[in-house]
Amino acid sequence: MSLILRLLVSAVAVLIAAYIIPGVSVDSFITALIVAVVLGLLNAIVKPILVILTIPITILTLGLFYLVINVLMVYLAAALVSGFAVSGFIAALLFSILVAIVTWAIDSIVG
Repeated sequence: MSLILRLLVSAVAVLIAAYIIPGVSVDSFITALIVAVVLGLLNAIVKPILVILTIPITILTLGLFYLVINVLMVYLAAALVSGFAVSGFIAALLFSILVAIVTWAIDSIVG
């Protein structure tokens, strides 16, 4: 049950971020749910590999390259899910930050 609740919270976070950030569009709640699942899978499978491969540049940039990896995950999700579009780097960066903040806030309220 916890997994379903987390997916719903993530889908709501995706909808909120798409509503607030210009340049990000989500067609429906079902699309937001699919985006949440795809982002979860990408963050579980692809992101750790990228983090390990980019350790030198992440250290060189004092961790700021980690934000670029988050943007790449959003771009990859936009490429995989039809009905979800991101128009630029800044929009993807703001989307990833806002989704993380909203998910954290809703998780802390829900418990």
